[in-house]
Amino acid sequence: MRVLAIGGPEFGRQAEAAMVDAGVIVRIGRAESPSGGLLRRIETSGTPFVAVIDGPVGPAAFEIALACHYRVAADDPSIRIVVCDPRAERVPECGATQRLPRLAGVPRALALLLEGKALTVQDARAAGLLDAVVPADSVIAHAESWIAAQNGRIRQPWDRPGFRIPGLTGAPFGAAVATLRASTLSMYPAPLAILSSVYEGCQVDLDNGLKIEARYAAHVRATAESRNLARLRRFRGELGGVPRSEFSRIGILGAGMMGSGIAYSCAAAGLDVVLLDVTREKAERGRAAALGVFEKRGANGRFASIHATCDFADLEECEVVIEAVFEDRAEKAEVTRKTEAVTGSGILFASNTSTLPITGLAEAWTRPENFIGMHFFSPVDRMPLVEIIRGKQTSEASLARALDLGRRVGKTPIVVNDSRGFYTSRVFSTFLNEGMCMLLEGISPALIENCGRMAGMPGGPLAVADEVSLDLIGRVRLQTQADLGDRYRPNATDEVLRIMIEEQGRHGRKSRQGFYDYRESGRKRLWPGLEQCFPRRSERDPAELVRRFLWVQSLETVRCLEEGVLLDRRDADVGSVLGWSFCPALGGTIGHIETVGREKFLADAERLERAYGERFAPPQLLRTLEFGHAGRTAC
Repeated sequence: MRVLAIGGPEFGRQAEAAMVDAGVIVRIGRAESPSGGLLRRIETSGTPFVAVIDGPVGPAAFEIALACHYRVAADDPSIRIVVCDPRAERVPECGATQRLPRLAGVPRALALLLEGKALTVQDARAAGLLDAVVPADSVIAHAESWIAAQNGRIRQPWDRPGFRIPGLTGAPFGAAVATLRASTLSMYPAPLAILSSVYEGCQVDLDNGLKIEARYAAHVRATAESRNLARLRRFRGELGGVPRSEFSRIGILGAGMMGSGIAYSCAAAGLDVVLLDVTREKAERGRAAALGVFEKRGANGRFASIHATCDFADLEECEVVIEAVFEDRAEKAEVTRKTEAVTGSGILFASNTSTLPITGLAEAWTRPENFIGMHFFSPVDRMPLVEIIRGKQTSEASLARALDLGRRVGKTPIVVNDSRGFYTSRVFSTFLNEGMCMLLEGISPALIENCGRMAGMPGGPLAVADEVSLDLIGRVRLQTQADLGDRYRPNATDEVLRIMIEEQGRHGRKSRQGFYDYRESGRKRLWPGLEQCFPRRSERDPAELVRRFLWVQSLETVRCLEEGVLLDRRDADVGSVLGWSFCPALGGTIGHIETVGREKFLADAERLERAYGERFAPPQLLRTLEFGHAGRTAC
């Protein structure tokens, strides 16, 4: 009796050789997709194959388990089994869309394949995916016992005469199509291809069903959406030639939502955290919020080292201090100077500002070469990006340390040069402003919101503005106006905020009154008063509104490349997807241009400029960009 471990090129050869044995135990772990033909030979060989699961299992590895005749897992609550990941924009290639409905029934299989949830072993057992869950120290013995109990050649249930697929009659294919259309807005081809593969494959025998799955997998692999997602996954933010930095103690200034979120991320990475605010009470509230995230995620936060304080002297031994106070230049300068007084200017000081230029903020620090921007995104515990902003005097060593810290706390870093709004805030604001322009044009608020989602954004511009809070957006714009003086150019956002805040006293979700009304139950609805504040005067083709939302973001991104704010299109694409959830199937804000095609994108931009104004004017750089699938834009 052989015990095989999957993974590596030797698995196929070993499995072929084992098919003449009395039984085979396959230890399932992480693996690349095996050969579909190999799995079919395993299940039709007549030799009992048992899948043993004693660690985390991904989709490719689970396809091997499905081809085995028996599946047993260790009773370990930390093990997670992922049956399918439709977000990766790939269709299973080795039989999951065919074996899973035959094993667990069509309704349950559809849920597992389309939702992509990570299952515990007990969840998997309840779903019918496992035959047994036993103590961790007896999984191999249990597998051997099962093999010993088999008599003669063994076959899968679906290879036996008279087999009927469970749940096929009245299966919810129609409801599943409607749910998919609503959740993906037809922007992602893989989920619909998975559904189609299940539906068509269940009408035929397994061998023909596997051919159907293979065709859908090949089709999706060839789509622009699949290529875009594959390119985004290959991104690595590395800076070569500089030794990696180590960290042990981090100071955080400001214990509000951002500060407490950064504190959680640092503590979760095993760092000692000093969380400082103006009063000990506020600092303790921030600490409690950070520990609450540990509890919410089922982790033990009791041992997280977060020290709440209001005394700057407690920062003395910190190697890095991250400032996360309000977007107010004077307040940031004050805490910066107080920090330097106790730490000295040799540490790395990072500002979490989302809009204020780093070079100006660095004036409050004696050694501006050690001053950098680290823009985290809210909620920090869930958002995977950190935008690292290099000021005019920031050193390469400081940049490298910031990159190392970003990766240490589990974030994907991108690097941008200093400017107002940097990259992410600057481009994301164009999405919000376009929604405000539509509102002033008299377009229905509901249509604006729906078209925002149809553009692939997680929410409409009005809902997003409410979440950020209207008065915060207003304060940022007032600071920008004060900094720019006569150079400041008001836009639609200024006028809409004036009406909403000054005339109507509506500040966003935090006050339960913004573009939406927020009920105690948590449900929300568009505020009926919007019809009076912004009378409806016109309706537009939804496709045109979607185009405006997408084009305005991509055009502003090209301007960031043209001005040297962005150094690489990879940073642009990954930053847009991870920073504000620009549709990943489109490849990011620059990948979107490549997906559409430059000539068509240019023609549409010129038409939009004539219709709606200079914000759609194509930058000169757009005419000379060279696109390719290597992941880099040449200029």
